[in-house]
Formats: sequence, structure tokens, C-alpha cells
Amino acid sequence: MQRERRLRRRKDFAAAYRKGRVYGNQLLVLRVVPHDGDVARFGFVTGKAVGGAVVRNRVKRRLRAAADSIEAAPGLDIVVGARKVAADASYHAIYHALTSLMRRAGALRTPAPVARQETT
Repeated sequence: MQRERRLRRRKDFAAAYRKGRVYGNQLLVLRVVPHDGDVARFGFVTGKAVGGAVVRNRVKRRLRAAADSIEAAPGLDIVVGARKVAADASYHAIYHALTSLMRRAGALRTPAPVARQETT
């Protein structure tokens, strides 16, 4: 993910938690707050309840990949938090959960393409 599309400062995360609108589903919690920039910025949070460091980092990698493939509306800070069940979710489940939350939040620039389902 490009540097200008990432939330990195503590005060940006704090603003999203304090002022942001909250949307949630079984896998994720999305907090959205407008900012003065011209790009959407993402931050990812996985608490210890999700699992150990390896599991948390895997979930964050999947979240970053999903966020990279979705075109977000400019001028938004979006903090994506993973719930405990996200540790066992596939990339496609995380992608669909993120897409549906962003659609509900009105944070999509264009309608997101539907990812193909894997058959196992």
C-alpha cells in the first residue's frame, strides 16, 4: 500500500475512533471519518484477541490486499478493525466483508467488482 494511503499517526487513529461513524459485521469493524486530503487513507487494527503475532499479521496482510483492490472515495480516513473470527476467514471472506461495509458507509468510489468464490 502506498505511503500516502496509510494512516500512521496516533492522532489520525484517535480521530477516527473519537469522531468516526462505525459500521460492523461478523468479521470487521469499520470507522470512517472525513479529512482534508485528496486520497482515502487506511489504517488496520488487530487486537490480541485475534490471535498471536503471526495470525494478526496474516489478517492485516489480507486486509491490506483487500483494501488495495477496492477504490475508496477520496477524502476519507478509514480504520478497519478485525474481530476474533477474522483469524479463520479466507481472503475472499475478508474482501466481501470489507466491500459490504464500505458500501454501507458510502466509502466506495465506484461499485466494487465481485470476487470469484473458491469452491473447496
